Amino acid sequence: MTFFKLVDRAKRMNSTVARFEDDLREYADLRNAIVHHRTSTEYVIAEPHDSVVEDIERIDQLLSKPLTVGDFFRRKVTAFQAHDSLEKVLEEIKRHHFTQFPVFEEGEFVGLLTTVGIAFWLAENHHEPFISREIMIREIVKHEKSREISKYVTPDLTVYQAEELFKKSVMKGKRLEALLIRDNNELVGIVTPIDLMKIEE
Repeated sequence: MTFFKLVDRAKRMNSTVARFEDDLREYADLRNAIVHHRTSTEYVIAEPHDSVVEDIERIDQLLSKPLTVGDFFRRKVTAFQAHDSLEKVLEEIKRHHFTQFPVFEEGEFVGLLTTVGIAFWLAENHHEPFISREIMIREIVKHEKSREISKYVTPDLTVYQAEELFKKSVMKGKRLEALLIRDNNELVGIVTPIDLMKIEE
């Protein structure tokens, strides 16, 4: 099987190959130019720059030891109980500028509370003469535009697989807000689209 066919097959099974597909094809073309288009034994029509060699080595490293969400995003996650108050959430937003919070009730995951969901709840209740900050979170979670805005993943998920999950959700019209990293039934991290953008930078 040719290298190009291998890349085409591998990209369907490996998100890292899919991420670097164009680079791999270009480097294969470069390799072919070096090996097959010599004008003499001493002269070739192309040779790789040091930066190209370094990039190939980097891709090789990523393929042999992929970057995982556990490597990058394992951290303490701020979560709330369904009976906690809106005021408690607002204080956390003010303090840390977080925008997504997992919500649990009696140990069971209820949903992801977002600042967008809070805004929807406010929009539906703004006509009330008095909006209590003591309102329980369970009432607000019901106003999330989609109940499928988060997904559990394991720490060994690669960052490129995570990127694909976010992209596919957008294509299906069900935007993921966060991936919740679970290890042995314990919440050990959270990944948002903005987090992945920071990695790209």
